[in-house]
Amino acid sequence: MKWGGEGGRCSLSVASSDGFEKTPLQKQQSLPSRPTIPLVARITDQNISDAPLMTEREMSRLEKFRYLLAEPNTDLDLRKCSWSGIPKPVRPITWKLLSGYLPANVERRLCTLQRKREEYFAFIEQYYDSRNDEHHQDTYRQIHIDIPRTNPLIPLFQQASVQEIFERILFIWAIRHPASGYVQGINDLVTPFFVVFIFEYIEGEVEHFDVSSLPEEVLRNIEADSFWCMSKLLDGIQDNYTFAQPGIQRKVKALQELVSRIDVQVHKHLHQYEVEYLQFAFRWMNNLLMRELPLRCTIRLWDTYQSEPEGFSHFHLYVCAAFLVQWRKEILEEKDFQGLMILLQNLPTMHWGNEEISVLLAEAYRLKYAFADAPNHYKR
Repeated sequence: MKWGGEGGRCSLSVASSDGFEKTPLQKQQSLPSRPTIPLVARITDQNISDAPLMTEREMSRLEKFRYLLAEPNTDLDLRKCSWSGIPKPVRPITWKLLSGYLPANVERRLCTLQRKREEYFAFIEQYYDSRNDEHHQDTYRQIHIDIPRTNPLIPLFQQASVQEIFERILFIWAIRHPASGYVQGINDLVTPFFVVFIFEYIEGEVEHFDVSSLPEEVLRNIEADSFWCMSKLLDGIQDNYTFAQPGIQRKVKALQELVSRIDVQVHKHLHQYEVEYLQFAFRWMNNLLMRELPLRCTIRLWDTYQSEPEGFSHFHLYVCAAFLVQWRKEILEEKDFQGLMILLQNLPTMHWGNEEISVLLAEAYRLKYAFADAPNHYKR
């Protein structure tokens, strides 16, 4: 992606280019220790990296995106097109627009980027040294513990320079949002933005990419852009992370009510074996399914989430309901609490790709339009 300007005007041309602390479980002492299923088989897929030659349809979609991005003001057509997936070469700029980080007006984009990046690094200068102060030590210590657990099977995230970037992003966010501060799980939410924004500057696979080979200015841009886009996401779901996490409590309750209407058999089966929705779905809400899906699938899922008019939070409920019912056969085959919990905390998605996500989203879309405008349909 190339940014440029003439005569002081900002313009854009687009180049073609687990370790996680689980919620306390009733009867958890009966669960055997079992490693978490890997989050990735590979990050790479047809929509992320090492892409095969594009089909004619894919080329046509890419040209449609480029046309919309070159318009003086992007409009709702960009949001509509993004719902069914964003071509990799234009995903970085499109995510920045959909999140509200960049303005719709093409002439203001470069100026906005420069200003917001400078603002982020001013926060670093102002706040980051305070991480060792007594009243910030606990926050920084928890972030420092959690960062190595973030996608532990992907070498990219084990690089010291990447972990330092994540520490800065999360600490600055926590300091600027004292109502919630840092909560375990927020660390996961940086990773999709970071990976997508790396692809703005490289081609090929990313999981083994050495970020130290990038110019310092590029790394600074990726860091600042990741911070601001993660912040925009969290602005819409901050009650997930305030004291007692009331947003998550409400969403898990809504999921339970919805599933009781759309699949009574699955709902009764979970109840029969004393499986509470909070015991498995807390993580689904806290991490936006990132611990259940490969990262490549999360990135595709977030194309749709960011294009939803109501944002991440609203549609995520229906995705979670569709995701649970997706496994109805496997759920109904388990005949005890232990088996159900092992299944629900280790669902076999490691080989999922765009096709499975498309099916999931289609079902979530159907559920949304069956129930979203008539919530009494799923409330008893």
